[in-house]
Amino acid sequence: MGASLRKYLVAGLLVWLPLAITVWVLAGALDVVNGVFGALLSTLALIMPTAWREGILSLQHVPGLGLVILAVGLLATGVFVANIFGQWLLTQWDRLMSHIPIVKSIYSSVKQVSDTLFSSSGNAFREAVLVQYPRAGSWTIAFVTGAPSGEVACQLDGEHVSLYVPTTPNPTSGFFLIVPRADVRPLQMTVDEALKYIISMGTVAPLPHPGQPCEALADAPQQPGRN
Repeated sequence: MGASLRKYLVAGLLVWLPLAITVWVLAGALDVVNGVFGALLSTLALIMPTAWREGILSLQHVPGLGLVILAVGLLATGVFVANIFGQWLLTQWDRLMSHIPIVKSIYSSVKQVSDTLFSSSGNAFREAVLVQYPRAGSWTIAFVTGAPSGEVACQLDGEHVSLYVPTTPNPTSGFFLIVPRADVRPLQMTVDEALKYIISMGTVAPLPHPGQPCEALADAPQQPGRN
C-alpha cells in the first residue's frame, strides 16, 4: 500500500510540477511589468489635471493591461525604428547616451550584448557544441558566442572560438571559455534542445537528427584538463 501511494504521489507531482513552475515564473514576470506600469501611471497622475487622476489610477487595477501596453509599445517601437527617420533618431539617442558619465558604460555594454544575442545577423547562441570541461575526459554542452578579437586574438595561435558553458539547472549563470576550434565537437541539436537537456540535468535527451549518425567521442580531439 505504501509503495502504491508513493507511486501515485510521484505521478501526480510530475503532472503538476511543470505547470506550477510555469505559472510561478509567468506570475513573477507579470508582477514586475505591473509594478513598472503602476509606477508610470502614478507619475502620470501627478502631472495630469486633478479631474483625470482618479480615472488614470483606476487603470492600475485592470488585469494584464500593463502586459498588453508593453507588447504594443515594443511593437510600435520596432515599427518606428525600421524606417530611415527612426534609425536616425535611434542613432542620435545612442550618441546622447554615450556622452553621459557612468550611464554610457552601462548603456553601451548592455546594448552590445543585446545586439549580439538578439540580432538576426548575429551568431551568438546559434550553435551547440560539446567541449571537454572542467577536465579532459569530462564533456559538457556549450554554446558558441563568436570568435576572439582584438588583443585576445593576437595572443592566440590558430583558430579559436568563444564559448558559453551554462550551469545546471540555471543556464543564466555559467562560464566563458576560449578554446581551439579543433577541441569542440559540433552538435546537430538545436539551441532549444540543448537548453532543455541542460536544464533537465540530462534527463531529457534529444534524439539524433535523421540522417546524422551518432559519432563516438573516442574520435574527438583531446584537450588539456582545467582545474
